[in-house]
Formats: sequence, C-alpha cells, structure tokens
Amino acid sequence: MKNNILIIGGGPAGLEASGILVKMGYNVILVEKEKQLGGHLAKWDTLFPDGLKAEDLLKAMIKKTGGVKYFTDTQVQSVNILNKSYNVILSNGITVLADAVLLATGFDLFKAEKKEEYGYGVYEGVITNADLEQYFKGNFSIKKPKAVGFVHCVGSRDEKACNPACSKVCCATAVKQACHIKEKFPQADVFCFYMDLRMFGRHYEDLYLKAQKMGIRFIRGRVSEVAETSEGRLLVKAEDTLSSKPIKVTLDTLVLMAGMRPSESGYQVGHQLNLSVEEDGFFSTKDTMLSLQKSNLEGLFFAGAATGPKTLPDTLHEARSAAMEIDNYITETFNKR
Repeated sequence: MKNNILIIGGGPAGLEASGILVKMGYNVILVEKEKQLGGHLAKWDTLFPDGLKAEDLLKAMIKKTGGVKYFTDTQVQSVNILNKSYNVILSNGITVLADAVLLATGFDLFKAEKKEEYGYGVYEGVITNADLEQYFKGNFSIKKPKAVGFVHCVGSRDEKACNPACSKVCCATAVKQACHIKEKFPQADVFCFYMDLRMFGRHYEDLYLKAQKMGIRFIRGRVSEVAETSEGRLLVKAEDTLSSKPIKVTLDTLVLMAGMRPSESGYQVGHQLNLSVEEDGFFSTKDTMLSLQKSNLEGLFFAGAATGPKTLPDTLHEARSAAMEIDNYITETFNKR
C-alpha cells in the first residue's frame, strides 16, 4: 500500500515536490485554494534575470506531475494528528489520512492600499508590480506613459507596515519591469526609487547594468508623497539621500513593488496545529541550518515561501529537498520501502 502524502499549496514549491514524490511511488494529493495551479507564477509574464516566460515554466512543471491527484478551488477545513498520521478534512468534503504533510502555502502580496501616501486605489496611475505583470500579459491596461516610476520596498523593510524584513525579490523584479517598460516605450523617462539595491543572484547585476545602459535613472531614497496634478498626472515627492536634496518628479504611472507577506491560508492551517512562527509571521523551521524543511511536528514539512521570502530558484531547490526529507521520514517511520 502506497503512503499518502498531502501537499497544501499548488504553486511552484507544491508542484515541484509533488512531481518528485509521485515518481518515488507515493500517493500524492495536492490541494490548491485557487481555481488554477501555479500560485503567483500563473499570474506572472516573464521571469528575471533572462526573461523566461512564466507560462512555459509552469506548463513544464505541471507536465511532471502526472499521477498526482489534485484539487483546485479547495481549502483545508480542519487538520488533526492521529498517531503518526494527519487527518485532514477539505472544503470539498473529502477526508485525507496522510502519513506526511508538506506546507507549500507560499505568500500573499502586501496590500498596497495600506500605504495611503502612495495613493493606490485612489489615483488611476498608481499600480502594483502584480498589476504591471498583468499588463505585460495583456490583461490590464495603462495609458501610453511619458514617465514611469518604480517604488521599491512597499510593505517591506518598513516598521510602520510591521515588516522590517526584506522581501528578497523586489529589487530584481523592479529592474526587470523597468527594462521591459523602457523596451515598450523607448521615449519614456523611467525612474527607480530604492533604499538599497539587493541584486545578489547570478546575472542579477547584469540586469542592473542593462538598466543603466538603457538610461533608467536610479534614485536612492523613499517616496514621501504622491499627489495628482490638475492634468491627471502624478506629482511624486522624494528625497535623494545621496545628494541630500528633496526632489519632485511628474509621472504618468507609478508602480509600487509590493513585498511578500505570510500566506493567510497557510496561517490558518498552522494555527490549527500550533505551528510556531517568526516575528515576521512566516513559519519557523526546526532549526536554521540542518533542518530547514522540517517543522516542530513529526511528519510535517515546509517548502518555499511558507518560511520566508524566496526567489523562484530557491523555492524549487527547497521543494526538492523537502521531497527527499519526506522520503527519508516515511522510510524511517513506516519502514515500507
């Protein structure tokens, strides 16, 4: 009899881990709260640093999950520990008795309207990074701009937003999107308002150098205020901290780089199991070095942004590690392999 493995979350981490585990011979049940698989990846157009189409990557990942039983538009209603197994009741009425559970619940985007000074939801020209990706996919419209600005760290590295941590991918995403905008509108002036540029991955620095060569202007400093002019444009006030001078820029579009926040649906599952969380709200791992995919409960594992902001490559690496940890756990605990 095959062991049941329940994976909660059908984003990149859940898909990657499920594809590996089903090939190992496990009976994998994947639960996704949205109506389609893919998580945030399904809503993205291209990926940094090389412009890979998100849709192509997602199709390849889903193709590897043949044999996985999955439920979309489904949430976890309740979860209880029975001996060494987990009894999970789903919103579709199905009950799963799993020998191991992988939480791959990902993240939620910070709600940009909470930063009232930026005018998201008030001014038509103020949008988020997620909105802009939808524009690139052809599902969102913006007027042809003469000037576009990008505000880094919206809801990240911000004590007032109760999130002092870095979201890890915002800088690279902003630079990638700024380059894409400049390619679509070569005559437009493009500005990036940043705190510190954290371009730490392979080829990320190349992306930044490309942006500089394209004439994108980088201004070190936070945006303090956004107002609408009588012509319907956006007057952005900020401080250039390198020159210690206040500046004003008139834009047509302002893109807010909304950071990562803990998944609300993931928190609801974790709360039922009394899983510990860090100060930033993301789940705590068993330790910070050797057991990054393990929780404080036997048989329950993590992968991806459930434990903090991750790049996509980091997420996929963690999913593979989690699959191996689950295989080791099943072998040692149930001795059926």
